[in-house]
Amino acid sequence: MPRELVTIQIGQCGIQLGTRFWDLALKEHAAHSKRPIYDDALSSFFRNFDSKNNVELGVGNGKGKIRSLKARSILVDMEEGVINKVLSSPLGELFDEHQLIRDVSGSGNNWAHGHCVYGAQYSDAIMEAVRRASEACDSLQSFFLMHSLGGGTGSGLGTYILSRLADEYPDVYRFTTAVFPSADDDVVTSPYNSILSLDQLISHADCVLPIENQALIDICSRIRSSEERKNRKGSTSLRSSSHKVESSLLSSKRKSTGERYRAFDDMNTIGAHLLCNLTCSMRFEGHLNVDLNEITMNLVPFPRLHLLLSSVAPLATLADKKLAYGARGVDQMFSAVFSREAQLTTLNPRAEKYLACGLFVRGTGIKVSDINRNIERLRPKLDMVPWNSDGFKVGLCSAPPAHQPYSALCLANNCAIRGVLTELGNRFQKLFRVRAHAHHYTEYMELSHMQDAYRRVKELSADYQALETAVPKVRKRLKPAI
Repeated sequence: MPRELVTIQIGQCGIQLGTRFWDLALKEHAAHSKRPIYDDALSSFFRNFDSKNNVELGVGNGKGKIRSLKARSILVDMEEGVINKVLSSPLGELFDEHQLIRDVSGSGNNWAHGHCVYGAQYSDAIMEAVRRASEACDSLQSFFLMHSLGGGTGSGLGTYILSRLADEYPDVYRFTTAVFPSADDDVVTSPYNSILSLDQLISHADCVLPIENQALIDICSRIRSSEERKNRKGSTSLRSSSHKVESSLLSSKRKSTGERYRAFDDMNTIGAHLLCNLTCSMRFEGHLNVDLNEITMNLVPFPRLHLLLSSVAPLATLADKKLAYGARGVDQMFSAVFSREAQLTTLNPRAEKYLACGLFVRGTGIKVSDINRNIERLRPKLDMVPWNSDGFKVGLCSAPPAHQPYSALCLANNCAIRGVLTELGNRFQKLFRVRAHAHHYTEYMELSHMQDAYRRVKELSADYQALETAVPKVRKRLKPAI
């Protein structure tokens, strides 16, 4: 039986990230199945709709023809521009009108406006869209939210939707891909929005996958630099200094638009690879398939400590050299996925303690023995907590990613996350100490709400710190009386 996943994309960042995700998912399924049939793998993300007869077609025997694919997704934004752009793109046919929730004025980069005002105003419409998407599933496994923490709609309305899902669908897992703002973010109130959002994510999400804008910028810069050096070295003709060479992994030209992807599109594509690798075991066959519920079971040892650091490999390696095949290439991939350069945050997990670690590998020719060999090779270099020294969850999917022979995703529950929490807390305090911009928030909420949110995020950081410095107790053995 297929296991469906419903995505909810909130705000400009969430919708743009989701757009790249859907584009990549379609490419993966097209590469996996050369025939236009609607099977279990495709039904995890898409519905098959017969628009001529206005009827939805089930999987059946897995050999039915594709009529019109509709994404199991809901798009929410309080400005029309981004949704209208998606609808006018080649992916616009994936979405029906009842999947779209939009307004025209926006949230003004104010968490309280998005959460308290738009949350209440659009609550019924949003939950009705969620109900429609849920009832179209045979076995709904998870809601997957995509949003940012720095703005107003993604942070405020996004966390409002998360809290409603926790109330009305408590047995369905709630995963969140949250884009954290960089230190030089152009939204002055992003520290307020981020702390208020984190407070909600701690309480209502089952797993949070943080992505930092700065880390994505750094990855894109490294790949472009490597690609440009390679082309300058091998070029025999003069090139314009303004010419930019784009990575085959990060972006490609779309003939329908004729425009080169901008930096944000490249960054969103990295996030899309994370989501596709995370869900590949739900869609395709493999030797060690992993459901999303197994991730929460194995990687979240304590309820509040569910922020998982992610890294994907290969990324930069594709820009400067071809992948090596066989055991050597697999070993390179495992080494890369634990490197700091592959992290989707600016943190260095290898410098801190691991509470648990998930390794999810996909591709042809990779064996379980390859994974076990590399775990044994890398284990001495990873600082695992003493009570979970063997805390590795492994997944192996046979279907390779688009345009690559294989790929690896690492999800680490690591104490390094407290670095992000501490930095956001310090930025919050700089503003809140003098109550700068606080009056915009107290129009819709009590000031104590902001104080309580900061306190709870600080407590979470302290919990990670306590585990980082914890020393295992040495129990004295009882000596027999003589």
